[in-house]
Amino acid sequence: MNSVKRSVLASLASALLASLLSAAPALAQSDFYKGKTITVYIGTTAGALYDQWGRILATHMVKHIPGNPNVIVQNMPGAGHMIAANYVYKTTKPDGLSLIGSIVPTLYFDQLVGRKEAQYDWAKFVWIGSPVQGELQMYMRADTPYKTMDDVRNAKEPPRCGAQGTSDTAYYVPKLFEEVIGTKFNLVQGYPGGPEIDLAVERGEIHCRAFTIEAFFSREPYHTWRKKGFVRNIIQTGKKRDSKLPDTETIWELMDKYKTPEASRRLATVMLASGALGRPMLATPGVPPDRVKILREAFNKTMEDKEFLAELEKRKFDLDPVPGEELEKIVKDVMSQPPEIVGGIKKLLGQ
Repeated sequence: MNSVKRSVLASLASALLASLLSAAPALAQSDFYKGKTITVYIGTTAGALYDQWGRILATHMVKHIPGNPNVIVQNMPGAGHMIAANYVYKTTKPDGLSLIGSIVPTLYFDQLVGRKEAQYDWAKFVWIGSPVQGELQMYMRADTPYKTMDDVRNAKEPPRCGAQGTSDTAYYVPKLFEEVIGTKFNLVQGYPGGPEIDLAVERGEIHCRAFTIEAFFSREPYHTWRKKGFVRNIIQTGKKRDSKLPDTETIWELMDKYKTPEASRRLATVMLASGALGRPMLATPGVPPDRVKILREAFNKTMEDKEFLAELEKRKFDLDPVPGEELEKIVKDVMSQPPEIVGGIKKLLGQ
């Protein structure tokens, strides 16, 4: 055999060996997930939009994970999703088999202000992706005297708003309004989930709730409420008015109206940045990088899955996905706040 043929054969052998070696990790991970069960934890009660998103993601995403693992969903409500976050962070193994399906993106507040109940490091979670981003709104029962934020600001008796816990948007958004535009709210905490807060509003126990615009336009009871004029939206948090809420003032308009100081505006910017995190899916810290890659790729493929998209269309859910790598960058920035901003957050949350 001449030297040219030997050289060609050697090159082919090297290429074949490299191909086999590069395929080995993927094959190994397929073997890992085969026959396994992924548990998706959800930090709210069944039926809430976080629950719905978590179950939809669990159902469709698993189809794109090599090895076709099984999946189960476990609700773990309480403390504004903190119980689920603590459990996954402290208790589950970093093997890629434990995920949080969809979680409140503001749990970092509790860590930043040093609450002992927050037993996690927000930046150390593995960030898989979020199917949506979202600005916030506050609805108010239409039969109350609080027709506008001016009415809330001038009321002798503040309206009662429901919330799960201090990291819940239903808590910190009214507190932010108090700080930057001078409104007052009586915040009633301890509800296990959004549906329970809505039920309390229907019963007349409370008047209002703050959460995402996306959620307000995505499901019942809000479709019926809007048709019957049961509630009105009195404020939203975007820099521009959402097309679905063209007559609702933004917090930025009201800060201009009330000449809010620059320091309070900066605080609002940091607090409302959580909207970019949407409804993120997380995994236990320390998952091996190759499995993180598989989970993120499965999420990204799900965002283009025809059956997944058809289900969103049927439910009238928005889709504005954020990949895990981008979420990770946002979280690192959020967790690197200067002392004066942390002090502002502590004051806002009553620390």
